[in-house]
Parts: sequence; C-alpha cells; structure tokens
Amino acid sequence: MNNTPTVDDLRNELVDQIVAKRPLPPRVERALRTVHREVHLPGLDPAVAYSNKAVTIKDNPEGPLALSCASVPSTVAMMLGQLDAQPGDHVLEIGAGTGYNAALLSEIVGVDGEVTTIDIDADVTLHARDALNKAGYQHVRVMERDGLKGAPEYGPYTRMIGTVGFWDIPAALSAQLADGGRFVLPLRWRGQTRSVVLTRQGEALVSSNMELCGFVPIVGQDGEHTVELANGTVRIHHDQDQDVDPAALIDALTQSAAETWSDVRIGGEESFDGIWLRTTAFEDTICRLEATRAAVENGLRRPVIVGRSPVLVSGGSLAYLISKRDDADPERPSLLGAAHLGPDGANLAKRLVTHITAWGADRAAAPNLAIFPSGTPDNDLPAGHVIEKADSRVVLSFA
Repeated sequence: MNNTPTVDDLRNELVDQIVAKRPLPPRVERALRTVHREVHLPGLDPAVAYSNKAVTIKDNPEGPLALSCASVPSTVAMMLGQLDAQPGDHVLEIGAGTGYNAALLSEIVGVDGEVTTIDIDADVTLHARDALNKAGYQHVRVMERDGLKGAPEYGPYTRMIGTVGFWDIPAALSAQLADGGRFVLPLRWRGQTRSVVLTRQGEALVSSNMELCGFVPIVGQDGEHTVELANGTVRIHHDQDQDVDPAALIDALTQSAAETWSDVRIGGEESFDGIWLRTTAFEDTICRLEATRAAVENGLRRPVIVGRSPVLVSGGSLAYLISKRDDADPERPSLLGAAHLGPDGANLAKRLVTHITAWGADRAAAPNLAIFPSGTPDNDLPAGHVIEKADSRVVLSFA
C-alpha cells in the first residue's frame, strides 16, 4: 500500500496548518486549496514547495537579500486576508515573483475581476508569465514595469498589493488607487516592517490593520541608510531624516554598557515587536541595531535579538533592548530592559523603558497610521507624530 502523500494532500495539509493558526476569508482559503504552488516552483520537490517557507527564485549577487523569492505561504495568506479582495475587483500587484500570488488573486476576483502583476526584472516576469500560462491563468496580465510607477493605463484599481518591501509610497502609485480602494503593502519605517492595510480617503491613505512581516525591498528606493561601527561588527540602520553620526558613536562602543530594567516580562514564544512599533509613534531617535556574534564576543552587551533590535540613538549615545532570565514568573521568565552607552545613554534608556512599560500594559495596542502627500501643510494633518519621507508624511498616534 502506497502511503506517499499526493500533491493535493500536501497542499491541503499546508492550508490546514495555516488556517489552524489564522482563520481566513473563505475566498482566500478556497484559492489556497485550488492553486498549484508547485507549478510556480518547477524542479522543486513538492514537499518543499508545500512547506511553510520562502523559496528564492533569483539571487542577488550584490547582497545577502534575494532579488526575488516566493514568499512564505502563511504570509501570503495573511496579506490576502488583509486585502479582502472581492469578486469583480481590479487588482494591481507590485512584485510578480513566481506568479503564484497573481494566480491566487485571479481565483479570488473571479471571471469578472482583473489582475495585473508587474515587476522590474525581465527574468522574474518571464518566469511568472510561463508559470501562469502552465497553470491556466493566461488571462492574468504580466508586465515588465517599474513597480514604483505602477501601471496607470489599466487603473484605477480597487485593490493594490505590494509583495516587495516599500520604504515610501510614491504619489504616482497611490494615485492609481480608487477612492475607497484598499492597498496592502510591506511598509518600512524606523527599521521595522509591517504589512499595512491602507484605504484611500481622498488624498490620505488611512491604515486599519498592520502585521509584522519581512520582505525583499523594492528596487529604486534608498531612504534607509546604514552606519557601520566597531570594524563593521555593529551596524545601525536609520531613515534618511535621522541624524546618526558614526564618529560621535565611536567612543560609546568602547565602553561597557550599563543596564536599566523594566518590570515587564515575556514568555519564551511571546512576540515583543510591539515595543518597537509603539516607540516609532513617539521617538525620532528609534533605529535598528544589527550586531554580529563577533561584536558580542568582543564585549558588546547582547541585544535581545542580535541581528534586529530597536535602538535609540542620539549624538554619541545609544540605548537598546535587552533581556535577562528571571524565574520569578515561570510563565514569563524573561525580563526586558535597556543597555545604554555614552553620556546621554541613561536618559535614552529611561525613555526606552517607558515605552516597554506602556507596551507591557497593553500588548495588542497598535498606533493609528495615516499617510499624506509630502506637501500637505501641518494644519491639514491629524494630531500625532510625523515621520517625513520623500513622497509622503506619515502620521502615527495612539487614541
């Protein structure tokens, strides 16, 4: 008796795993059970194609991040749930990938809908076109196009989705979204990325939901900069409007860090990225700290996550998130605090602990987020903390 699972078995097992953790709209679940992901990943073992993992389809010879990949299926499902596309919707997808997401969208919007997927890379669009043809989705429009410019000739769109990371939303792209339409995209600010649901309300894009995610960045945006310290073993990633001076930080990193602790505890599997998100609604000093294991071995106090931790930076001082084991509460055995360096480090640490404490009191809270064109006067913005980008003004606030 042959007990080897069929491709259909593998696909349904994957979807079962996804919906067990996150209920999905029926249209999205049905599409996931219908579209054959293995067709979009030719040559790959079906068991791998139906694992909940990203698959690189084009390497980047100039850096560690792939130029294009097939996203983690659970993330695909999450974003399609956020998009909430309906039968008859006209959808623009930025980042064609393997064509798998476009096939899912085609199933969701049905025969009365329309899907246009674009990508700047000719190899990627060729791959997507070939896979969509083989899978029976010849009607999906695939275009080699700069994702930052969109495809205005087929707009306006009632739904738009980005499957690459955005640092900013160009005016030319947001203009292609119909009023009342929904745009879901991985948006990056202050070193962290969220899949944000934006609805167009006149000139504004107003968020109704955001989820933690990570994506290959879109080609053509360079609003995030990197400062290398300690012979490249420590990096600080910051937005272009933030003043981070590497020369001022050299002395700080030669010191031993002092520590300031909160009373907030976390469990082993508990996410604490909400601290970072909360802090972006109050602090212009919040950046991303990337430390290597070599830095820790050379004496740097270990950040809570070595390669990706929030850090407040001001002049020659910094304070970043740390944790330590404390078994006073077995269900939440880790205590959160801040390591700090430099003359103003203690003040920065105190501010970071204030944000940790506020998060600890309401761990599910997320800020309101609205995006306005770059020229919008201050008087026309809602109350909140403003982050300046090249094409937009992002306003964050807590009700």
